[in-house]
Amino acid sequence: MHTSHRSCRSLFSRREPHGQRTNTNLTVNPRSLIHGMSQHDPAYERGEVFFTPPCDESHSAQCSRSTKTPTSRWANRDRVNIELRLTGILMLSLLFVGCDADRYRTTDQRKVLRFSAIPDQNTTELREKFNPLAKHLAGELGVPVEYVPAIDYKASVESFKNGDIQLAWFGGLTGVQARHAITGARAIAQGEEDPRFVSYFIAHKNTGLEQAPTFPPDIGRFTFAFGSKSSTSGRLMPEYFIRRYAGKSPRAFFSSPPVYSGNHDATIELVESGRVQLGAVNYRVYEKRVTAGKTDPTVCKVIWKTPEYADYNFTAHPELEVMFGEGFIDQLQTVLIAIKDPQLLQAFPRRSLIKARNEDFADVAAVARELGFLR
Repeated sequence: MHTSHRSCRSLFSRREPHGQRTNTNLTVNPRSLIHGMSQHDPAYERGEVFFTPPCDESHSAQCSRSTKTPTSRWANRDRVNIELRLTGILMLSLLFVGCDADRYRTTDQRKVLRFSAIPDQNTTELREKFNPLAKHLAGELGVPVEYVPAIDYKASVESFKNGDIQLAWFGGLTGVQARHAITGARAIAQGEEDPRFVSYFIAHKNTGLEQAPTFPPDIGRFTFAFGSKSSTSGRLMPEYFIRRYAGKSPRAFFSSPPVYSGNHDATIELVESGRVQLGAVNYRVYEKRVTAGKTDPTVCKVIWKTPEYADYNFTAHPELEVMFGEGFIDQLQTVLIAIKDPQLLQAFPRRSLIKARNEDFADVAAVARELGFLR
């Protein structure tokens, strides 16, 4: 092999035509490779590649002039083969690392109890309230617990059905829908107030309406707002009572088709602002806003309180028994109903939690079937 300087070392070790081996070192400066090579260069066409070989320190001045050294197509082939092998090894390594990462991530996800809640109020506030509950449950149960916010009522049910969450604070309707979809799902806890829940019909003061002990039959001339389409207290039961006492669907009863605000806070704000004249809401949310000074009861007035029905509940997915062992759901139920900290209970908000069973919501399920919410 020809070199421009005797002190410079070859980059490759290869077989010479007569079987002699040239010993070389593979200490390569990547910036020294392929300087100015063109496809039209005769050496390129002959399969030769030019390198600037590394030099001895004693000849660094001479070598700084970057003398080009031709190598044969055999050396080029060896280099390509080495690069291909190294690339293959690297790709296989990355593949196996990726597979391991997926395996561990899947295992990790299965070991985390994820719970959610229907977004019946401001979602930012819900996160602030439920994160402390997640921490409390993790400490009591000895397993990782994570609160996962839901974008709407339907999404919370879908997440439960898909197994993305294993526990949810549902309303009466969404709980019935979730348990109907998943065999073995259980209602395990509810608020002390939930077996006797009610909805408030509220009105802006300019309507001139006052609170009445019975359903007000003349409210059909006003505009009306429900909450979420899947809300028990903000849609299902108010619609049921409108049909029962007015003998008409809400669309036929009111002067214009009812609107859907998405949650109870939004309904109250619509009515208080006068943009909608009437609405139906969760009585607990209304009273909490009045107590906190967020809603003026002389402007946004309660005009009727519905009959009682069962509402909110914690529903557990049967997958919890697979994840954490037989009896875990009973343990979870015990931990929930043992909560006494007012700050944790404020997340719902409830005075306390009590045991719940699927049978407690049979009437809600019957109404849901009657109105086409459960198939």
